[in-house]
Amino acid sequence: MKLKFLIFSLLFHVIVFSQEKQFVSTDISINKFIEGTLLIPNDNPKPDLAIIIGDSGPTDRNGNQNFLKNYSLKKLAEALSKNGIATFRYDKRIVKQIRNNYLDKNIVFDDFVTDAISVIDYFKTSNTYNKIFVIGHGQGSLVGMLASREYIDGFISIAGAGQSIDNVIIEQIEKTAPMFTEDAKKVFMVLKNGQTTSNYPEALSSIFKEDIQTFMSNWMRYNPQEEIKKLSIPVLIINGTKDLQVSVEEATLLESAANQANLKIIDNMNHIMFIIDGDDLENSKSYNESFRSVSRELIETVVTFLN
Repeated sequence: MKLKFLIFSLLFHVIVFSQEKQFVSTDISINKFIEGTLLIPNDNPKPDLAIIIGDSGPTDRNGNQNFLKNYSLKKLAEALSKNGIATFRYDKRIVKQIRNNYLDKNIVFDDFVTDAISVIDYFKTSNTYNKIFVIGHGQGSLVGMLASREYIDGFISIAGAGQSIDNVIIEQIEKTAPMFTEDAKKVFMVLKNGQTTSNYPEALSSIFKEDIQTFMSNWMRYNPQEEIKKLSIPVLIINGTKDLQVSVEEATLLESAANQANLKIIDNMNHIMFIIDGDDLENSKSYNESFRSVSRELIETVVTFLN
């Protein structure tokens, strides 16, 4: 199956960018928590729909946060819609709360899954689309897995972790600040037991501050390798070799666990889907560089899979 996918991808390469298709943009309110933007190609009366779920933090529908403006999700959505695929991308619920000067401190990871399911249900009941797919980016990969067990025709993970969040963070600490590894493990053991703690090094406060410990505890309950096994739909897993946040090894873990999955590793693509020719400094700066384009190879791969 993987060989067929590769051959088809090469044949389709000529087609994907040969036609510039226009689209209509409409802002939609799904419910009191979720607002987003729907793009519908002009020349397709009943297109496929790709629902795009964003990464961790207060990520808006365009892929931006307060001081990081790269418009990566907007660029992904527009590129897909120019290729005949309807897209819907939405602000995470905390974005709306921040804009209204109110932040629910009781929010948990499962709330993001609930929001994704609400979006899927909204479009599924409209009966407007041929097929519905979910594209999860970063944290949105796991959210998308959990939300895609029903009514979905295919799932795409872009830069999604293959391990539970506690293991991912411990690995990062081992690489960047190994002296805090044992402290982190102790805190995660407390969180795993459903408790909170103030006993952690100040250097790890951005990870373990007490007002996000309940969220973290809920998030770490899920192992992406176990969750992806539960999907009985076609799966595409994509990662870049210059992803500073999620390594290629995470993608291979997901592929190994999935029932039916294609794996695509894109050379020099970073976490926000940009191609980086230089070093880590260029990579880091790109998170706030709106002039960049998302990887052309990424778009080709996704369009081929969706078609």
